[in-house]
Amino acid sequence: MSDRKYGQRGYMEDDRERGRSGPKGPPRERPLGPRGRGLGKPTATVFRCAVCGERQPSDTVVALDTACWKCATDLHSCTHCRFFNTSAPGECRERAPYVASKAKRNSCEQFLTKESQEFSRGGGGEETPSDAKAAFDALFKL
Repeated sequence: MSDRKYGQRGYMEDDRERGRSGPKGPPRERPLGPRGRGLGKPTATVFRCAVCGERQPSDTVVALDTACWKCATDLHSCTHCRFFNTSAPGECRERAPYVASKAKRNSCEQFLTKESQEFSRGGGGEETPSDAKAAFDALFKL
């Protein structure tokens, strides 16, 4: 018969100390350079329609009568502006005159297009594997 009151493992302190082990060797060396999804990859600045998400030509100036070529939404509106913020007073981070309809065309002088950084699809990066097994192996390569 055991001298322990309870029969579970880890009840007595000497069992707990036996189970622990120290470091199993030196720590792994971490690779140099950026880590994470897409870090270090080339990016592109794009302007997309807030309604349909279609990429708009960012090199042109958005005039007052410009519309999305896919869904015909007015692009010179508050929803496409860089300063549009629903939690700000008047839904604008700048002190612009109040506009009742944020999705319709307006003549705000402080309008700037809402551009974002996206991964570019052009060359210059690493080639992606063409078959599924090579892509799976590339995920877990150290």
